[in-house]
Amino acid sequence: MGLVSLSERGWIKFDNDPDILDWVHYIQPTAAGIAKDPKQKALWLRHGDTWFVGVNSLPNDPAGSVAEGPQLKGAVVDFLIKLHGPIALDRAQISVIYPGYPAFDGTETEVAHRYRKNRCGAHVDGLRSEGLNRRRFIHEPHQYVLGLPTVGYNVQASPMVVWEGSHHIIRAAFKSVLDDIPVAQWNSIDLTKVYHEARRKCFDQCEQISILAKPGECYLLHRLALHGIAPWPEEVAPIDHGRLVVYFRPEGDGNLINWLNGSY
Repeated sequence: MGLVSLSERGWIKFDNDPDILDWVHYIQPTAAGIAKDPKQKALWLRHGDTWFVGVNSLPNDPAGSVAEGPQLKGAVVDFLIKLHGPIALDRAQISVIYPGYPAFDGTETEVAHRYRKNRCGAHVDGLRSEGLNRRRFIHEPHQYVLGLPTVGYNVQASPMVVWEGSHHIIRAAFKSVLDDIPVAQWNSIDLTKVYHEARRKCFDQCEQISILAKPGECYLLHRLALHGIAPWPEEVAPIDHGRLVVYFRPEGDGNLINWLNGSY
């Protein structure tokens, strides 16, 4: 059922798991402390101080351990091992959203800001924008996106959103360009036009789903799923430490064929 759901919908939520809860309880003070550190805030706060981006900020090892803490274990890890083999995690992102996200601070264009508000900044991980014209190229092709909330939150507190089934549209769009090109050249191919067209198609054809999960629960996104972060209305009550979610996005062995095609 899990793999079928992930394959068809592009995401799956895992229910409360004692191993995940133990891990979250252990790393939460470290993650919250990093998000409050003045040097880290200067490096990672964006959008009028309403988002601490925190890419690769958690000092975990490839098994997920921080300092002498527990490894990341549980049903989701067992599931991922069956799909991808032994766990080799990247250093996790510490993503903290605060009330009022996304505030406009002039660091991005008004068009980009409206897209962030109206379309939740919807994007596909693994694409990098380059240059003034923001051309899109494959960069950091992840195996999956795993989100582990450290605090509870409601549907108004900037949840992760995903366009259900969007990975099918994105995959077909990319394959229409890349299938006839040697894999060694894929990183140099400008996917901007086909990506933007596929994204619009996702908005028209796919249902936007908000993902809610409590500490001990987690969610897994397909690597090609269109997803983003919903705005946080200022009138919604704040949460201690903000809405803090830890994300793992490990890369594979460099095999772009698996990133685009894969077994699911």
